[in-house]
Amino acid sequence: MMTLRKLAAGLDYIPATTSCYLADLGEAKGKQMLFTWQSPRRLKMLREHALIESAVSSNRIEGVEIDKSRIRTVIFGKPLLRDRNEEEVWGYREALRLVHEQGNKLPVSEKTVLELHRLTRGEIWDAGKYKEQDGDIIERFQNGSSRVRFKTIPATETPTFMKELLQLWHTCLNEGRTHPLIVMAALNLDFLCIHPFRDGNGRVSRLLLLLQCYHFGYEVGRYISLERLIEENKERYYETLNISSNRWHVSENNPWPYINYLLFILKTAYKEFENRIGQIKAPRGEKTELIVQAIEKTMGPFRVADVQKACPGVGLDLIRRIMKRLRSEGRIECLGRGQNAEWQKTERK
Repeated sequence: MMTLRKLAAGLDYIPATTSCYLADLGEAKGKQMLFTWQSPRRLKMLREHALIESAVSSNRIEGVEIDKSRIRTVIFGKPLLRDRNEEEVWGYREALRLVHEQGNKLPVSEKTVLELHRLTRGEIWDAGKYKEQDGDIIERFQNGSSRVRFKTIPATETPTFMKELLQLWHTCLNEGRTHPLIVMAALNLDFLCIHPFRDGNGRVSRLLLLLQCYHFGYEVGRYISLERLIEENKERYYETLNISSNRWHVSENNPWPYINYLLFILKTAYKEFENRIGQIKAPRGEKTELIVQAIEKTMGPFRVADVQKACPGVGLDLIRRIMKRLRSEGRIECLGRGQNAEWQKTERK
């Protein structure tokens, strides 16, 4: 039944589209490390904006909305919550705080899954508890009719399936036969097919997606809301989930449409991150601080070209000017002459 079982048994092939996504994301991950090191002060506003968008979008996908004038108060303040919707948005913000603060130190475990659900559901009787009654996914039409779109795992079997799901997650990662991002997306698909909670499954799945990204070093979700991108591509989300869950119960489903969808979301987030970080005006003095930090991190002799390589986007004239100032302050010294002369830090008493 579970997609992760197939991964644990080994994949016969990976679609070309998936391979392209993985290659692009590997490159984006490398750029992410550069951006987060060179522009720490620029990222604060992106983090705050992403936090708001994530809490609002993930709930809005499920039909939970709050007054726009109350959004910042609910997310950043200590408000007296007015209704159930505000409670759920605030709860999602608390779950986001847990994931962002602990990152890869927070295990992908059954305990974590239950805690994320407890936080998102707030003061309600089954927060942090698996469903006690069967609950299939029902599709409702405008004429009032409905149909069972997907038959989820029965309530009595849910704990067993969740334990196996998380065991398979660790098995797939430990064996290392499949790219971790494919394992991440497969777990997300299986989680939604199991549908372990009476309500809140979609929101927990998106928090798990963010947490798994942290475990693999893809931290773009800290700065760009993955939930907002999923909401903006909601039709494709439901379409690929529908395709990939078809015949899931008999292990004949095609997981690649949904896997590729999540990789597309992640790639889109990185593209937006790169664009937005370039649009934010650098605070005064940031480039100077970047040069000083690059020099402080050097071990042994270095050249001007080494500093320039560590500070992309910083002009050569500014680098030379700052190095001249540091030499006059006795913090660095030149070991030779000419353009390729070596420099080193001095041992200041």
